[in-house]
Amino acid sequence: MTAEEKIKLEERIIEVLKTVYDPEIPVDVYNLGLIYRIELSDEGNLEVDMTLTAPNCPAADFIAEDVRLKLAGIEGINDVKLELVFEPEWDKDMMSEEAKLELGFM
Repeated sequence: MTAEEKIKLEERIIEVLKTVYDPEIPVDVYNLGLIYRIELSDEGNLEVDMTLTAPNCPAADFIAEDVRLKLAGIEGINDVKLELVFEPEWDKDMMSEEAKLELGFM
């Protein structure tokens, strides 16, 4: 894929991540700062490292599967490898300004 196609695909990946929500928090996983790494190969293979607001999150399986399915559904993505990581530990400072406003932290 060309550099321009890759940039457009990376933008689409972020758009899609912004449609995934923790059922207990009215902010998407991207703006919550739960996405630590997005790596897209020229062949369309996608690797994503994400975390959760808490390691014992009851919706962990639901959120991870939602992310994986939505990313796999993007045209141009051949394979999705989603890794749940807990280092560094998530905290509210990782949220976007928009998320902090939405949740009353500002």
